[in-house]
Amino acid sequence: MTEIVSIESDGHHAARSALESCVGEGGVLIFPADTVYGIACDPLNREAIKRIYSIKGREAGKPSAVMYFSPLAMRELVSTLGPRSRQAVSALLPGPVTLVIANPERRYPLASPDDPGRLGVRLIEGPLAGARTPIFQTSANRSGEPAPRSFEELDDGVLAAVDVAIDGGELIGAPSTVVEMSRLDSEGSWEVLREGALPRGAIDQVLGATA
Repeated sequence: MTEIVSIESDGHHAARSALESCVGEGGVLIFPADTVYGIACDPLNREAIKRIYSIKGREAGKPSAVMYFSPLAMRELVSTLGPRSRQAVSALLPGPVTLVIANPERRYPLASPDDPGRLGVRLIEGPLAGARTPIFQTSANRSGEPAPRSFEELDDGVLAAVDVAIDGGELIGAPSTVVEMSRLDSEGSWEVLREGALPRGAIDQVLGATA
């Protein structure tokens, strides 16, 4: 049976603890990101990731982002980047963006199995900020259906299939903007793969300023 944790009723600390415990124990959970609700697990746990694909009815191997809730937690990863990429990460995160960065040490290969030299990363603020574990995450909907922006919009089958679900109220509903910047240092190039909550113009302005 799915454990329900309400940020409003149970508090931020209880929600962060529930997330950390579930991920640490190899479970799968639903949580409120900054844009839509996501489904998540330990990014190094192959079986938990398989569960997420099964719950969503999603094609195995499709890349997903690794999300952080603390800048300190992603410090080691950022240290492997070139100077322009580090500047871009600092300027754009935390925020409603997914940055596809160069991943020379091939960290979290299960998140990008077809191209482990690149990795999508997110860093968000909000009630779960400060959680110490990174997560493998994707939107908490069945494939092909809209991503839920509120707890009430969650698919009943998806909700019943996870171990923990954190109710964070209504979110903005727009997906994150996805930016390919893995060649920012080597070639000076970037590309907005999906425009979402952060406008393309803001991305171009920030990345152009890193030259």
